[in-house]
Amino acid sequence: MEQLKELEQVQNIMLMIQSTGAIDSSNNTNADSNRFLANFILFMMQPCGELDMNQKCKLISNHFPKISSAFNKESSPQLCDKGNIGIEASQSHHCDDDMSVGLLQTDCADVAMVTLDSMQRANSTLQDFCRSYFMFHEMDANNAESIFKYLPLLSFTESYIYQLDTINEKLLQLPSDGIPDSDMMTPDWILRFIKSFKTDTFRPLAVLLESYGIYTDRIRDELKCGEEYWALERKLCSALTNKQEIQMEDVMKAIHLKSFDYRVLNLLLYQLNGKDQCEDQ
Repeated sequence: MEQLKELEQVQNIMLMIQSTGAIDSSNNTNADSNRFLANFILFMMQPCGELDMNQKCKLISNHFPKISSAFNKESSPQLCDKGNIGIEASQSHHCDDDMSVGLLQTDCADVAMVTLDSMQRANSTLQDFCRSYFMFHEMDANNAESIFKYLPLLSFTESYIYQLDTINEKLLQLPSDGIPDSDMMTPDWILRFIKSFKTDTFRPLAVLLESYGIYTDRIRDELKCGEEYWALERKLCSALTNKQEIQMEDVMKAIHLKSFDYRVLNLLLYQLNGKDQCEDQ
């Protein structure tokens, strides 16, 4: 829940500067300004070479007056035009991009694909899964043959889940209704993906597993738990952002559902080994 942690950090910064009287917490009309200040302070706290906070403040004091509104108006169109050219070129040549949302572009809508970044992020979870679960399948986590026997499918599945988790974090940046503002330049394929993510999130992965004859009702149910977890994550993050009360039962349920990927991998191993899964697994 990386996005949730970031929101908690911003919230803590806001409470801290409110306690000093630097911002007015009673005026809701200043909510955007307060959040901007909190994000800016959090940004200033990030390490940058050997610069300390005083040096950073001095740099801002010296250079920000030169960045006038006129400068922004003149430079923004140029930056946007260059950015759009790069985006269009990237989308025209690739089915996946750095944001891991390319798997539902027009020509690869039902094809499950993963990015290298997702595979790298999934690596630590796979290592932990091998150490924790292989023993229940009479497999040796220290034996290369055991590890590589089913690694491609296990790695692909976990990477695909990590990829969807990244996309869910991107959805948290959208308005509460999950629909981009009309003034946002959002490609049609992203709009289609947002709709698909909330209605049939795991369809490409399910199609792939079905083609290998290893997609079971138990696996489908665990993937449903993943959808429920991401929905809860969006709900909790939205509550934090809007200073709404968080229900403890939602937090506890999210904690339980979060490990759904381990259960999916465990069920896949039973199928790959040609064994019936235990009822308590």
